[in-house]
Amino acid sequence: MNIKAFKMDGLGNDFIIIDLRHGVINLTKEQIIKICDRKFLGCDQLVLINKSKDTDAKLDFYNSDGSEAAACGNGTRCAAYFISNEKDKKEVVLTTKSGKLNSKVLGPKLVETVIGKARTNWKEIPTSREVDTKNLGLNIQDKQKNIIKGGTAVNVGNPHTIFFVNDLGNYDLGEIGPRLENDNLFPDRCNITIAKIIDRNKIAVKVWERGAGLTKACGSAACATAFAAKINNLVDDNVDIVFDLGNLSISIDENNFVKMKGPVSNIKKIEINLR
Repeated sequence: MNIKAFKMDGLGNDFIIIDLRHGVINLTKEQIIKICDRKFLGCDQLVLINKSKDTDAKLDFYNSDGSEAAACGNGTRCAAYFISNEKDKKEVVLTTKSGKLNSKVLGPKLVETVIGKARTNWKEIPTSREVDTKNLGLNIQDKQKNIIKGGTAVNVGNPHTIFFVNDLGNYDLGEIGPRLENDNLFPDRCNITIAKIIDRNKIAVKVWERGAGLTKACGSAACATAFAAKINNLVDDNVDIVFDLGNLSISIDENNFVKMKGPVSNIKKIEINLR
């Protein structure tokens, strides 16, 4: 089976996009895992574009472990840019399982998406029991075996927990991430971020994505981190989230609605040969 597809990324957070608006392709979980495997083609998430009756398109997201995700910030921005190019329109509305998301192409390969309202109620994260989502009391350990207790939980279409630390390099997110992703506190698993406050308008982060692992960037994690920092009075309403390959700009309004702005890559045509 040969499938025409596209490759895009947002700050290295990469996606394979398959357009299903003109023909149905039923992929098994095993095929999704194979497509995402970096020994085959490789990506953080697979994005499927489907027809929609009342928006420009409907998006489905799959993690590299084959699990489905309700939201993907950078994936939405990439898909919005893809459809903007196709339809020659600057504003694009896309349906996702976390709601309808509005995006604007602001310039060459620069896309802003309204992610929606950040939520912090324990039932909305969700957590398996009632907890203080501003401080979950979870333990993480640095490389000197010093333990800090904390974690702020935020849902921006998918669940995130953020730890604010003094030195990103002093924590092994490859160990912390999978352990907390699968903690019993999170029935839907959780994305895990460690974050360092640079100033009131800038935060450096490293992200472990549930179902995907360590990633070069994560749009929803950027939004969740900015909001977590705001409710902890660490930053102002407009924040740059710093990844290895660049920044995402996050703004939060008085109603806790979050916008994300950042670059996307060129659109690269590829072919998937599944046997």
